[in-house]
Amino acid sequence: MNRPYNPTTAIVLLAGLLAFGTGHAQGSGKADADTDKTKTKQAQAVSKEVYERIQKAQELVDEKDYSGAIRLLNSLYNPDKLTEYEQANVLNYIGFTYYSMDDIDNAIRTYERMLAIPSLEPQMAKQTTLTMAQLLTMDEQYAKALSVLDRWFVLETNPQPEQFILKAQILYNLDRFRDMIEPIETAMKVAREKDKPVKEDWWNLLNFAYFQDENYRKVRDIQKILLQNWPKARYWKSLAGAYTELGEDEKLIYAYDAAHTQGMLVKEAEFVTMAQLYLQAEVPYKAATLLQEKMDAGIVARSEKNYRLLSQSWMLSMEDEKAIPALKAAAGLADNGELDQRLANSYLNVGEYGDCVSSANTAIRKGGLKNPDSIQITLGMCQYNLRRYADAKKAFRNAAKVPRSQRTARQWIKVIDAEIERNRQIRLAEEAARKKRQELEAKRSAARAQH
Repeated sequence: MNRPYNPTTAIVLLAGLLAFGTGHAQGSGKADADTDKTKTKQAQAVSKEVYERIQKAQELVDEKDYSGAIRLLNSLYNPDKLTEYEQANVLNYIGFTYYSMDDIDNAIRTYERMLAIPSLEPQMAKQTTLTMAQLLTMDEQYAKALSVLDRWFVLETNPQPEQFILKAQILYNLDRFRDMIEPIETAMKVAREKDKPVKEDWWNLLNFAYFQDENYRKVRDIQKILLQNWPKARYWKSLAGAYTELGEDEKLIYAYDAAHTQGMLVKEAEFVTMAQLYLQAEVPYKAATLLQEKMDAGIVARSEKNYRLLSQSWMLSMEDEKAIPALKAAAGLADNGELDQRLANSYLNVGEYGDCVSSANTAIRKGGLKNPDSIQITLGMCQYNLRRYADAKKAFRNAAKVPRSQRTARQWIKVIDAEIERNRQIRLAEEAARKKRQELEAKRSAARAQH
């Protein structure tokens, strides 16, 4: 199984980061008793000048003047003049601007500086840590992304399902497929608890993990869930693959048959497989009609292999007359005489003895037969039915050269000899009767002459 996709995670929380610290400090006018509280509030606000310049940078970003925004923000950022809270806000906007420019490397470096601020408030630190994990994933720094994301899980007491899926995607890119299972199943559990939908992509990711772990029972069960909720051809095929791996071949045909009934099979190989499954399930007529329909429609190629399968299906359906056209076409494409031998047998079954002799002789001429004595038996039987007794006996004698066919061939030779003798006796009797009639007629003629 190929990897289902190469997951990349969109940064969905950067906008959330921009919501932090946009207020600017105003004069408090509070009493001296509230001095410490006022200082705390002011420490978590930005000055009017910083606020206005950040807003201007935001306007430049909205206008897609990213270079202008970066120049403005870089000129504003001065650790000696800004409080740590102001530094965090400026770095937040710088990081967001780099992200908007698709400059992931500089965005990462900026958020790393932001996370290094000692007094960074917890909520902002938590949001930035998650953003870092997402950016590192986009930058294909998967090992570091996993480490940062695990640090975020320590900070977050109420994670959403998407963060567990992000962890699974990172593990996916680290080829740690078995480790993916736990976070995906946790994401599904959390989603159900929060009354959120469990997404199709999550099931696909979990299916891949279990497939890599060779847990085909889980793969089978997941495919059933996918089919119930998102019926698609590929899920029927994956379910069929799981049945094959589990040795549940008796259920394999149901998966293919359901896909066929729903019009989800479109490729030649799929219809050929479906026909083979019908044969295995001992419903050859369905196999034959399916192949015939798709060959007539030009979907299944008119190749020797497919004609061979079609003729076999018709023959097992006891439809020798319908098998003959397929056998003729297949035999005409074959280098050896095996299919000509089958064609001769079909002609024998439908009583077309002249065509049987012709096909049998072609089979013998082409050679490459697994049982050359068998074709001699068939040839002998067809010659016998054409009353070519000498040729028939010759064919049976050739067949008798192989020990397994000696008994059958000798029995046929006895039948032919008996037939020849019976015919001889009949001719003698007819000749005697004719002479008798001639003698009687001569006597009558003589008697009439005397009178």
